[in-house]
Amino acid sequence: MTEDRGILIRNIYYMLAYAFQELRQNNYAEIEGEAFDDIYDLFAEILGRGISYQLKQGLYRGYVSHNESLLTVRGKINMSETIRNRMRNNQQISCDFDVLTEDNIYNQILVATTHILLKHSEVKKETKVKLKKLMLFFQDVSVIDIRTIHWDRLRFDRNNKNYRMLLYICYFIVREWLLTTENGNFKMQSFSDDHLCRLFEKFVLSYYKKHHPEFNPCAAQIGWNIIEESTDTSVLPIMQTDILLTVGERILIIDTKYYSKILQQQYGKETIRNNNLYQIRTYVDEYDREHHHNVDGMLLYAKTKNDDFDDATINHRDGYSLFIRTLDLNTDFEGIKQRLESFVNLC
Repeated sequence: MTEDRGILIRNIYYMLAYAFQELRQNNYAEIEGEAFDDIYDLFAEILGRGISYQLKQGLYRGYVSHNESLLTVRGKINMSETIRNRMRNNQQISCDFDVLTEDNIYNQILVATTHILLKHSEVKKETKVKLKKLMLFFQDVSVIDIRTIHWDRLRFDRNNKNYRMLLYICYFIVREWLLTTENGNFKMQSFSDDHLCRLFEKFVLSYYKKHHPEFNPCAAQIGWNIIEESTDTSVLPIMQTDILLTVGERILIIDTKYYSKILQQQYGKETIRNNNLYQIRTYVDEYDREHHHNVDGMLLYAKTKNDDFDDATINHRDGYSLFIRTLDLNTDFEGIKQRLESFVNLC
């Protein structure tokens, strides 16, 4: 199996499958056994099958705001435009109304992302042929500029929930497609550490949610153990955990990290990054506000080919431990599962 940034392509599929249950359903099951030489070839296959399934179910139709001058009132009257019409001796009424259409931002993102993949050199020709055939069903969907997409405004409900996983992949792809300043052409960069970090985090949490719901896995926010009446809380950052597990009477807070190199050089010595260690220690201290000393922390790094790093444990005098562990994503997935299972036995 080929590699991408030190991760088996098949394992990226598995991580996506845990993060998004849709990949375990419908027409995605066959992908698991297929060989992919590039992460974007994998994404193109997932996107193609997802769009194909969505076409069978029917493309999502959403309401889009529209303005038009009409002879009769439809929706709300736009008074300012109507007055301008009258000043131009146009007796039509300017109306603002919503139109239920397939030409909405959700389908527009699918089209824009597909066009990106059609240009990508690492996507197989047969996959591109499939994508081109699927685009024939999107002729009524506008082509938009990917730079205008407001990802934070996307909302999902029971009518478009099947789009969530597809648009998550679209987000990964689009964010790597940058405009060059030299000639105005687009080019694809390599898959970024930031995106893989987010996928890594989502995968670990989803794994524990699926296999160990008894531990109440969640990505909880931790409140500051402060006297609020005399503290300016507006300057305090939000403490957002990646994974929080309740194992018996103990709490394990896991903070996932993905770097091209785990260790840093400091005073001629390779050490764990200062900010990572300070962060997880703060999480533990602030969560254990009653000082029961039953809260442990873990820095979980995606293992890279650039590090020969052994597990480390820091046992604090107050009775808690900070575990520093790695997860090798370039190994058989059964090994990954066994490694994740071993972490809960630390508590």
